[in-house]
Amino acid sequence: MSRILLADDSPHAQRMGEFILREEGYEVVTVTDGETALVRLADVDPDLILADVLLPRQDGYQICRRVKDDPRFPHTRVVLTAGALEPFDEAEAQRVRADGSLRKPFEVTPLLALIRPLLEAAELARKTASPPPDPSVDTEEIRAAVTLALDAALPAMIEEITKRVLVALPVAKSLTEPRP
Repeated sequence: MSRILLADDSPHAQRMGEFILREEGYEVVTVTDGETALVRLADVDPDLILADVLLPRQDGYQICRRVKDDPRFPHTRVVLTAGALEPFDEAEAQRVRADGSLRKPFEVTPLLALIRPLLEAAELARKTASPPPDPSVDTEEIRAAVTLALDAALPAMIEEITKRVLVALPVAKSLTEPRP
């Protein structure tokens, strides 16, 4: 089941959004400000965030930028929302790499038409994403160990490859010689 984080300070928008999304079978977590949305990211691990561009304590643009810059959430899609009469900065939405935008009040058909493909993409990204590197692992130490192992194995590998090439040469030569 897809998880959606709905960040909106309007009780009406929260109720409508939550009702529509739950009716479709999505798990929904709602928050009323941007700072709380960012705090909840790790425990919710959403597939999609619907974030109001005029949220208090971190607006939707700031949330989007933080999510897109965080390597823990490569799968999370972000849709920025704004009321019908509220300003919406399309250039800023593109700059923060928003996956879409939507005007409120939420209506079933446009909301679902926008989020379904985003949720499918999030699911695919979640399946194919490699886990973030473990900060406790020293990459250079691993690289040095691999180099030492290859250095130790290289003479035996060269010997084995040479033997196989020598065995294959007469066969290859007979295949390339002209036939009488």
